[in-house]
Amino acid sequence: QREFTQKKTFTSWINSILAKHTPPYVVSDLYTDIQQGHLLLDLLEVLSGQHLPREKGFNTFQCRSNIENALTFLKSRSLKLINIHVADIIEGKPSIVLGLIWTIIFHFHIEELARTLACTYNQPSPDRPGAADSSPKANRSTKKSAKIKERWKMSATKALLLWAKEQCSLHGSVSVSDFKSSWRSGLAFLAIIQTLRPGLVDLEKAKARSNKENLKEAFRIAELELNIPRLLEPEDVDTVNPDEKSIMTYVAQFLQYSKNLPESEEDMQEKVREAMGWLAAQEEKLAKLLVETENETYYQKYKEMMSFMETFNQEKIPFLPVLSSKRGEAELSEGQQQMREEWDKVISQINEWKAKLDQMLPSPLDSIEAWLQEVERLQAEDLPDLQDPFKAMSVFREIIVIFKGLMDCFDSHLDALQSFKNEDEKNVPLVLPEKLEEMKRRFSNIRSTNPSTFLEYHYGLCSAIANEVKLKINIWDVKYGAKESVESLLENW
Repeated sequence: QREFTQKKTFTSWINSILAKHTPPYVVSDLYTDIQQGHLLLDLLEVLSGQHLPREKGFNTFQCRSNIENALTFLKSRSLKLINIHVADIIEGKPSIVLGLIWTIIFHFHIEELARTLACTYNQPSPDRPGAADSSPKANRSTKKSAKIKERWKMSATKALLLWAKEQCSLHGSVSVSDFKSSWRSGLAFLAIIQTLRPGLVDLEKAKARSNKENLKEAFRIAELELNIPRLLEPEDVDTVNPDEKSIMTYVAQFLQYSKNLPESEEDMQEKVREAMGWLAAQEEKLAKLLVETENETYYQKYKEMMSFMETFNQEKIPFLPVLSSKRGEAELSEGQQQMREEWDKVISQINEWKAKLDQMLPSPLDSIEAWLQEVERLQAEDLPDLQDPFKAMSVFREIIVIFKGLMDCFDSHLDALQSFKNEDEKNVPLVLPEKLEEMKRRFSNIRSTNPSTFLEYHYGLCSAIANEVKLKINIWDVKYGAKESVESLLENW
């Protein structure tokens, strides 16, 4: 029963995500559809916003390669894939497939949402010095901040449960203590809906109804009024031991909805102030670190940078919603404009630091890093406009020559990287292993995307278009005369 419920819930969740894919994709049988690997890659691309390498065909080798690419990507996000193997996914083993999908849901959906919960509270930057204020309001604020800091040491599961408890606590007798039997009556779902959209639910009437009636009503309102996909059915929840993972997946949709609700100007200004305080602290921390590591070895400098970036990336998560505001420049307040400028400044300083460290790599890694950056820069450039095929052909021809010149060094650079002896005469490591692994991954990405073939394809396409244009012009010359005579006829007319 639990496996059946998970399969149904996870399939509905995947379909709600893949509705955003171009073109949209619908899973009919999870165990079968996942075997080709395309489903996994499509799902991860939508969730991560990244383009992942893939094989376009459907033979056994191509399916295996696609699944390997998906698992490699998940591992690069530091996800632990215990007992999840390519062969088991190709066979469509239920327990393995469900375990993999749950790992994806928990990481990309539940954990990401739980981390941003800190944004909904007035949480001062831990690096910001506090004023000596002994007023009752300040004391309450200090206690609340301390409580919140402690709260986010919890797991994402506890954070989501805490959020659900808080939504339900506003409605007296509705209590939540887990993601199982607490939801069986349907009252918890209805209480959350009432908190998010007051007036949609009559909780007093609900208390007199059966579990199934309440669940049916909650799922109906959530789907119609909140646009939350119907991942569950009443019979999935109104049971002695409901499936915890399925209920968590569904409850997280309500948290997602709450994140998308419009904020008051006062709340937005408070978040901007918090973000500005955090950014100022990061800038100060970075400047101090640069001074402290000035005379250190490359190994130690890179280690310090890795440590800084790990903390930076973790701490920035609560501020992402306000930092990545989608408003146009004209709509941004003065505070938001300043915050954007401060963010750009910090990112620029970090990139400068990384660039200096790359130049300090021991030989031959410094030249290999420079080569990798040049290839990646060319790969990132936009393609020429195909509206003018003759001009595009010329540009493609130049880029292909540059690429082929760079790719001639691919094997020698890769060999040099793989044979690099990572220690000095005193057997002290020269470079952090993580940096070497990162460089090797970049080689793999370049090989998998095969940029030369991609460019040659577009060059051939432009060439075909150009030939078609020439053919049309020749036909028109025969039919209507040369361009000059047609212009003369038009002028006379």
